[in-house]
Amino acid sequence: MASVPLQQRNLRTGLLALLAALAMLGLGFASVPLYRLFCEATGFGGTTQRASLADADLAAQFAASGGGRQFSIRFDANTARGMGWHFAPRQTTDRITIGERDMVIFDARNDTDEPITGTATFNVEPAQAGVHFNKIQCFCFTEQVLQPGESVAMPVLFFVDPAAADDPNMKDVEQITLSYTFHRKE
Repeated sequence: MASVPLQQRNLRTGLLALLAALAMLGLGFASVPLYRLFCEATGFGGTTQRASLADADLAAQFAASGGGRQFSIRFDANTARGMGWHFAPRQTTDRITIGERDMVIFDARNDTDEPITGTATFNVEPAQAGVHFNKIQCFCFTEQVLQPGESVAMPVLFFVDPAAADDPNMKDVEQITLSYTFHRKE
């Protein structure tokens, strides 16, 4: 009779261990999209925000009213090893006023003899600027397919949110770096 409760306890312990393992497996798969959502919502780690034209119009009104503060924006372009593309910004720096809409163009060229599909990852430094850096239009929102020898100009339309003017974490920031890395999509 004493072995029946032991068997029940072992069964319950085994089921709890299985449930815990399944929960950890589920969290493992969900962690990447959940982390991405967290970064997009908070700007954590320099993740930029995606803005609409209406958001940009409100920011432009702020700039027109004499928002005043300016930032130097530095543009950086990289390709992953083996990508086979040349990728670079047409200009490496720009100066913008908070709320002012700006555009930079990146050029990409497929130097291989095969079509390549690429996706761009991006980051903003310093990290605290990510929550205020808003992209309206960006090649990083979609995959890019370049045929052999094809060149393409890829614009990025962006602005720095007027809230950056009141953010104490931004008071010492003078330069913001927008960095892209293209990766081959297999």
